[in-house]
Amino acid sequence: MDKSEKGKLEKALITYFKEIHEIYINGHFREESFYASFKRLFEECSKLFQTPEEVNVLVLPRKTEAGIPDFRAGKNGEIIGYIEAKTPDTNLDDVEDSEQNKRYRTSLPNLILTNFLEFRLYRFSDLVIEVVVGRPFTLRSLKIPPTPEKLDLFFELLDNFFSFATPEIRKSSDLSVELAKKTKFLEYILQEELSTENQEVTRFYKAFQEELIETLTKERFADLYAQTITYGLFAARMKIQNGFKREIAWKFIPESLPLLKEIFYSMTGPHFPESLTWIVDDIRDLYPESSRLFKNG
Repeated sequence: MDKSEKGKLEKALITYFKEIHEIYINGHFREESFYASFKRLFEECSKLFQTPEEVNVLVLPRKTEAGIPDFRAGKNGEIIGYIEAKTPDTNLDDVEDSEQNKRYRTSLPNLILTNFLEFRLYRFSDLVIEVVVGRPFTLRSLKIPPTPEKLDLFFELLDNFFSFATPEIRKSSDLSVELAKKTKFLEYILQEELSTENQEVTRFYKAFQEELIETLTKERFADLYAQTITYGLFAARMKIQNGFKREIAWKFIPESLPLLKEIFYSMTGPHFPESLTWIVDDIRDLYPESSRLFKNG
């Protein structure tokens, strides 16, 4: 990090700390209260790195208390990584090994866990960098915002996060392993959506009951539906050589599989649950552009 980059990073953090300090001292905040400031910080910080495409940090829709990370970062239509945030009062040691965070670390290869002051970067489930850029006690005890610290290490963490690219999968066996992880994660999310009676997910559950298995339980449905989506994406990908997108997958589902075609058609419309699109796109991105992988094994 050169002097100019360090100055820009420090300036961005000073602005960010002022914003979250004001939110904190006003009280009655929720985790979501800090989202807008955090989103601005990360998008501003991304400009410090050699990324020809603009990085966008998206706040993911949250309809349940668990199961969905808070932010997704991407550029040029490709996913870079995910960020899970907790309130500034949270000790990250207390949540690092929670069931939720274990699922994230297992399924998401580029993940940041943060309480808006401390940042932990995980790469393929392993902790690789952790840094506290602002002292938590200053938010609680002082009338001034935190002072940015450890800028060099924070810059390194950001550089690692923003430069991440999903490794090319060269063997079908490796693809199978990664798909199994993502499919299992999707199953967890579906179970949570069913527990909160998400309208669209529940509609598909009832359709499966009526058309396939009358005695289908919600747990079995979540497993079956997750595998159906993964299989459908695979089937569509085999027929699309370039420009493979979730939005056009339904066109390549055989007419002989009407329920599967309806599921994939719903992914292009306004009624497909937003809380599922991100993980479906994550599964889509696992498939390589070349279909030779599926032939080589």
